[in-house]
Parts: sequence; C-alpha cells; structure tokens
Amino acid sequence: MRYPSRANLQPPYTVRVLIVEDDPLLQDSLTRAMRAAGYASDQAGDGEMALSLLRGGGFDLVILDLGLPKMDGLQVLREMRGAGCLAAVLILTARDGVEDRVKGLDLGADDYLTKPFSVAELEARARALLRRGQGGTPLLSCGTLAYDTVGRRATLGNEPLELSLRELSVLETLLFRQGKVVSKEQLIESLCGYSEEVSGNAIEVYVHRLRKKLEPAGVSIRTMRGLGYLLGEQ
Repeated sequence: MRYPSRANLQPPYTVRVLIVEDDPLLQDSLTRAMRAAGYASDQAGDGEMALSLLRGGGFDLVILDLGLPKMDGLQVLREMRGAGCLAAVLILTARDGVEDRVKGLDLGADDYLTKPFSVAELEARARALLRRGQGGTPLLSCGTLAYDTVGRRATLGNEPLELSLRELSVLETLLFRQGKVVSKEQLIESLCGYSEEVSGNAIEVYVHRLRKKLEPAGVSIRTMRGLGYLLGEQ
C-alpha cells in the first residue's frame, strides 16, 4: 500500500504532524505544544496504529518514539521509508546507546532527541526540520541576537552567548513567539521535560538572568503585568 506524501502538493496547506508516543501524559503534552505552534496534530499510541495513519498520507512531520508496543519505532521507520513515505522524522528515545541512534538515522530519520527534553527544544527541532524541507533557514534573530535552532547555539553581536540549559529553553520559547506575549505558564511548559518541577518563581529568575545578558546589546524582555513576557529590540 502506498504512503501518500505532501511532496507533490502545492501550498498553501496545513502542516500536519503525527505524534507516535505510548506515554499518555507525554503524548498529550506534545500534542498541545504542536497545536499551540499552529500544526494540525494526530496521535498514535503504538507502532501498528502509526503505520495505519501513515498509510492515509498527508503528514509533513512524524515525532516517533522508539520504545513502542506492538511494533517498535525502528520497525515503523523501516516500513514507512521502504514504502516511500517522505515525511520528516524526529526520533524520541530514552535509549542512551549510540547504536540505536545511528540505526535510526541510517533507516531514514532526520533528527533525534534523547529523553528527558524540553518542549522548547522539540519545537525548535521540529521547526528546523520543516524549514529544511521548505528550503528555509534554521536561524532566528532579534536585533544582534542570533539563534541556531539546529545546533542550539546563541550569539550576541557575533559573540557566543553563554546560557544554562533552562535559560536556553526559555529564550527559545520567547524567540519562537517573538513579538507576542508569552505567559509564565507557557514558559513553565517549555521546561516540562526536566525531572524537577519548575515554579513561577524559577521562571522569574531565568528571565532576570536573560535580561542581564541581553539588555546591554539592545534586546529586551518586557514584563507585561498579569500577562507574561515580550521579547523584542529596545
């Protein structure tokens, strides 16, 4: 059976994402994040269901967990690529072994994330894969601030910007929603992949640290009282 692809369709069309994850809580979190980012999202809880949905075609991106019931993620990847499905594939894995990651890339995956991860990092990689498929750039910028969404590197005036992982995740979320108010709850959700619970007070600390690093270069994070934060040029 053929696996239709959007490669032969003309824009505009809605970007469709298939989330293949057997953990209900993580599946729900990823679905909400993708829909908030403007993508139409479907879900599958096992490998067989994933292949069934993929046979219906029309997906631009597959977020694929490796540890699935009924059929593991590597087998799903092997079959979909063997059938000609061209959707970008982002692998999620709790496996630390290099061998599994290499095998996934050799089978046709485009990128991978090791659990736990931040939602902001997943969004960054998803956007980078989709832009790559459209011939776009993986760079985001705000004034003299530049951010490589693939390598997860930030520079300020062409100089490397030293950030902790949590500061980086907060900055990613603000950059992707540049010009829009981002609530504290959205920033907390961007860090939900970390094992420790993140509080609103912690978000204020990360934002304060980012301000001290960004404002001397003319990039501001404004507090919109009662609403959230807004990233932009001063």
